[in-house]
Amino acid sequence: MTTNRTAAIAKVYKALKKHYKPYAPPEDRTVLEHLLYACVLENARFEAADEAFAKLKELYFDWNEIRVTTVTELAEGMGDLPDPALAAQRVKKSLQSIFESGYSFDIETLKKQNIGKAEKDLEKVAGTTPFVRSYVTQNALGGHSIPISKGALDVLYAAGVVTDAEADKGQAPGLERAIPKNKGVEFGSLLQQAGADLVAAPGSTKLKSALAEMDADYKDRLAQRQARLAEQAAADAAQAKENRDKARAEARLAAAADAKPPAKEPHKSAGPAGDGKAKDKEAAKARPAAPPAKRKEDAAARPVKPQPSKGLAKRKPR
Repeated sequence: MTTNRTAAIAKVYKALKKHYKPYAPPEDRTVLEHLLYACVLENARFEAADEAFAKLKELYFDWNEIRVTTVTELAEGMGDLPDPALAAQRVKKSLQSIFESGYSFDIETLKKQNIGKAEKDLEKVAGTTPFVRSYVTQNALGGHSIPISKGALDVLYAAGVVTDAEADKGQAPGLERAIPKNKGVEFGSLLQQAGADLVAAPGSTKLKSALAEMDADYKDRLAQRQARLAEQAAADAAQAKENRDKARAEARLAAAADAKPPAKEPHKSAGPAGDGKAKDKEAAKARPAAPPAKRKEDAAARPVKPQPSKGLAKRKPR
């Protein structure tokens, strides 16, 4: 990690502490509760996440009921989150994956494993994101991993801590080395608040003041990145539309081919027009004629049909 990056992270930390207050999660949460809370916290303010998580525990009987509830229904109780449907999807997928792995929702055994093994097991939980896994590692397992949401990553980019390429990959190299472990929870909660503000209210005075203290050129840097991302999103949308149109056209062609009646195959003995009759005539000519004597014998050998007598034919019915 370069000295410039270390200095940039220090400036970020100083500005965050000036404009935001640290947030510490409850210590009595289980590993599963930390995981599900992280699912609703990503890109959200702590107040909104607290309310959404409380409603999950209030409106549903247990975790299994949440697992079998639709994403649409779950999202109805998360209206204050920036993307309720996406948060609900993370919650539901995570519960489903954990249940399928052991037919239980108890994942406290992760605490007994070393951090490396626990992190690998967390990666196997479908529905979890790097933010969710990092949050669990930090707040449930006691590891040194600072959770970074998309909004938080944009804050670091605006402050000059990460490059455009690193931001695209969702990476913030050197962050854990620059921030001591005993300050990890505090720094992570401060960065989360700034990131959530950037998502929900990018024009807020508090956020702009904090960003200006981090780097005076933050506006230009953010504007360039947002313009590039918007252009990329438009290109992706156009490509997706082209792919859909192509798939529909191919489906229509396939349906039309299936609906067309099959062509009738010509009769095996049939050839070009007139061939059958011509062949019959040629065969007749080639067949030798029976001699006259033979024709008489054949006629004599045929049975004679009896004819009614004239008297019987004239008699009238009674």
